[in-house]
Amino acid sequence: MEIREVFALNLRRARNAKGLSQEALAHEADVDRTYVSALERSVYSATIDMVDKLAKALGVEASALLQRPTRLRQRKA
Repeated sequence: MEIREVFALNLRRARNAKGLSQEALAHEADVDRTYVSALERSVYSATIDMVDKLAKALGVEASALLQRPTRLRQRKA
């Protein structure tokens, strides 16, 4: 899993855990909703400053958004 995918997965999970819509997160982070959507779909890669900005809006450490999963789910054949 590439770091962009790791970030996208963690961003979506953290946003959902906080019960925020993409629009609400975008408002808190002062970015466009379509940008949040693109990040969650791995269309764009975020700068380190943007990672920090989104982490603050989510109330998590920036490193949490870049942490690789300890265990990947097994795909069904």
